[in-house]
Amino acid sequence: MSENTPSARVRQPFLIPPAARREPRETHLHGYTLHDDYAWLTFKGAAEVTEYLERENEYTAIAMQGTQALQETLYREMLSHIQETDESVPYPDHGYLYFTRTMEGLQYPIHCRREVHSGAAEEILLDVNQLAEGQPYMAVGAMAVSPNGLILAYSTDNTGFRQYTLRFRNLRTGIDLPDTEERVGSFAWASDSATIFYTTEDEQTKRHNKLFRHTLGESSILHPDGGHLLLEEQDERFNLGVGRTRDRRYILVESGSHTTNEVRYLPAERPSAELTLIAPRLDDQEYYPDHRDGLFYIRTNDTTRNFRLVTAPVAAPGREHWREFYLGAEDVPLEDFDLFHSFLVLSERKAGLPTLAVHPLLARGELGVPIDISFPEPAYTAAAHTNREFDSTRFRYSYTSLVSPSSVYEFDTLTGASTLLKQQTVPGGFDSANYASERLWVEAKDGVKIPVSLVYRRDRFEKNGSNPLYISGYGSYGFAFPVNFSPTRLPLLDRGVVMAYAHIRGGGELGDAWHDAGKMQVKSNTFTDFIAVTEALIQQGFGDPARVAIEGGSAGGLLMGAVVNLRPDLYRVVLSHVPFVDVMNTMLDPSLPLTVAEYEEWGNPNEADAFATMLAYSPYDNLRAGDYPAMLVRTSLNDSQVMYWEPAKYVAKLRTLKRNPSPLLLHTNMDAGHGGASGRYDYLKEIAFDYAFLLMEIGIEE
Repeated sequence: MSENTPSARVRQPFLIPPAARREPRETHLHGYTLHDDYAWLTFKGAAEVTEYLERENEYTAIAMQGTQALQETLYREMLSHIQETDESVPYPDHGYLYFTRTMEGLQYPIHCRREVHSGAAEEILLDVNQLAEGQPYMAVGAMAVSPNGLILAYSTDNTGFRQYTLRFRNLRTGIDLPDTEERVGSFAWASDSATIFYTTEDEQTKRHNKLFRHTLGESSILHPDGGHLLLEEQDERFNLGVGRTRDRRYILVESGSHTTNEVRYLPAERPSAELTLIAPRLDDQEYYPDHRDGLFYIRTNDTTRNFRLVTAPVAAPGREHWREFYLGAEDVPLEDFDLFHSFLVLSERKAGLPTLAVHPLLARGELGVPIDISFPEPAYTAAAHTNREFDSTRFRYSYTSLVSPSSVYEFDTLTGASTLLKQQTVPGGFDSANYASERLWVEAKDGVKIPVSLVYRRDRFEKNGSNPLYISGYGSYGFAFPVNFSPTRLPLLDRGVVMAYAHIRGGGELGDAWHDAGKMQVKSNTFTDFIAVTEALIQQGFGDPARVAIEGGSAGGLLMGAVVNLRPDLYRVVLSHVPFVDVMNTMLDPSLPLTVAEYEEWGNPNEADAFATMLAYSPYDNLRAGDYPAMLVRTSLNDSQVMYWEPAKYVAKLRTLKRNPSPLLLHTNMDAGHGGASGRYDYLKEIAFDYAFLLMEIGIEE
């Protein structure tokens, strides 16, 4: 090992013993005792907690001093592959073309529009760089222009805590109206362009539990800022969200948990009308409606885990009136649908890969003969793009792969032809022919086949077990791990790193059954699948067994902690971002954001069986004395999803148990949230930092 690596240069940081801070916490439940020496780190804002996090940051900075030149090199390489001044494909929306521009040197996008036919000058709707002035963090949550095109509703967060303020901008004057609302989630305009519906979150749990209606310029006794409370969701597992059908005819209000939902509606032209329930919630049943010509088209899993499409009249939308409209193959999940006046697009997954099929809608509303949009590569991501106009005869979709930059296509339903509108420009000498991608199926310990996507640089790869191997995974919430292009990946590929993406159980690549096979009582499948993928890639010669790096964030950070506890010998380097590692303490605290709602993903620890299952894999609770890989653990002080103290406690405890000299680094972004830095240049610098740590530890030095 080189003398320049963190492993060779760094000593353990100074730590004040926990007893000198606050008393440890003990939890007694189901015959177990959970002893937490580092519970004092949960006191956000306490002087000793701030001091501890800052000292860890200082330690990490010292440990990484020798990589500063490499960090700058990596940053410049990534930046060289990004078109800094660029413009998105304008999309039509009722008389306007909307697009986003980035400018060299500016951290944030500028949202713009221009009229379709008049030739009028471009308008700037929202310059996020101006919003960010004087702020350490800035994120736009959502934006919606009123139907008459005159008012912009938008929400912003300036802390990273995902706590958004709703504002309204007069697009003629560029001045914000006095109407504002705090803690807003989703929102949708009524047809009159004066009434808006929005949801707000509970202050403590951040659950979106209330729906309001507000008329601009109006206030009320019920709500000083002008909102009239329409609905309050009492069940702590459920969140409210509001939206609008594509034809703009109906406002839809969903109350949903991880496994169940119900939807209410009212006519967008009558915002004061009462909400009507489509169908009451039933355990383990979901449904998602849109509207066309007096019928709700509803995607539901009522009779099949892979979802089907049904229709129901608006006047009688209950389950007893649902008529089957489309049922796919047994092993092909229906992920989504896009409904237009003259056609319907079905988004499915076949063998774990997305498909798009365009079906004409015939005179009586039946499906015509579909046209399948084909995709040429072995691993890719394809999905509907921005399609705002219901009466369009064209459908926009996006396509990307591990070697193909992001592209936007437009499919003409009248001709059956797809036209490329824009492909992401990748400067800096990038040539996609220099890179190759593969898709493999790896056998898990119980015989189940796990899909894996790989990418590498052709002239730097030999299938002889000599290349560094970098494996990423997630495997939770039914989320299908995306297979997309990223210019930030190129510095690693150009140095001979093979990158792999493990589509393990708990994700959504193979439908709800794939999710169900990696959650609750069988969550351990997620971890053993990832280990099986690692072993198989090594055995097949894709990577050097002594130079395997792994990466995961949030629930993927749980994955990192669990697999390292199970097989610390298998991995050389771990990058863990905002990791959910303190499973027991978090899931036993119903006052925290997400906890109660996520009983349906992890289990309710107040039940003995669920408690025992979670305790068996909780990374924080299963740390033991021994050797561990090199680790860089990242968190953010204002993270609202995985509290900063989870990774902080994890690292503090591991320092007392780790026996080998490999580095253990914790970095806390004191001004950000779950997604890290908000500015695009700052974000690149964070990636360069991570990559420098990784490259030094696997022996690629410059």
